[in-house]
Amino acid sequence: MRVAVVGEHHMGHEPQDAIATALAHSAAAAGAPVEHEWVATPELEANAADRLSGFDAVWCAPGSPYLSLDGALEAIRVARENGVPFIGTCAGLQHAVIEFARNVLGVTSAQHAEYDPLASDLFIDELLCSLVGQTMSIRLVDDALRAIYGASDATERYYCRFGVNPAHRPALEAAGLTTAGVDVADGDVRIVRIPAHPFFIATLFVPQTASTPERPHPLVTAFVRAASTARQRR
Repeated sequence: MRVAVVGEHHMGHEPQDAIATALAHSAAAAGAPVEHEWVATPELEANAADRLSGFDAVWCAPGSPYLSLDGALEAIRVARENGVPFIGTCAGLQHAVIEFARNVLGVTSAQHAEYDPLASDLFIDELLCSLVGQTMSIRLVDDALRAIYGASDATERYYCRFGVNPAHRPALEAAGLTTAGVDVADGDVRIVRIPAHPFFIATLFVPQTASTPERPHPLVTAFVRAASTARQRR
């Protein structure tokens, strides 16, 4: 199967470099060989559907600000609207929220503070305390996530400074972007999911960095299995 990794690849950036190894670990565990290809965001501005047509799944990677915000959002929209298995990690969650706000809620002015900190509709805002390098506890509040993890909580590592603006959480949830995991300490959003989608999960943390050959990360393995199923149906 083929996975499109959306973003600009910067060698030596650990959360990005770990994507390839995490996919390999999970592919071995699932018995489903996988290839991946980085797709830069400017390539997706005007023809995301065509550019992604040969892929079975999409991973929106850490590493924002992207060269093209519009390109990243178009890739996410294509995956969301066409039932393509999708995972977003770190910046991937942030941009999934912006895409959903603009194209499902209809808030075309929805913005990310990394691109425009003075925007009037900041759905993604700078966190009061940076989470870069921190490992923190998460409470899983969604049945599907608990089934994937085989647990009701998890400990994950972060690499971000931005998160979901709590003021917009009720509207996002009412429209179908479910909060699936929250920080144990403050209850802020750490995982989102679209239950109506075959597989659409985004995390503020970077699960790929915790994967090992002996213990592939369960979220990445679930994503690989969803991609395998999608390929079989194609």
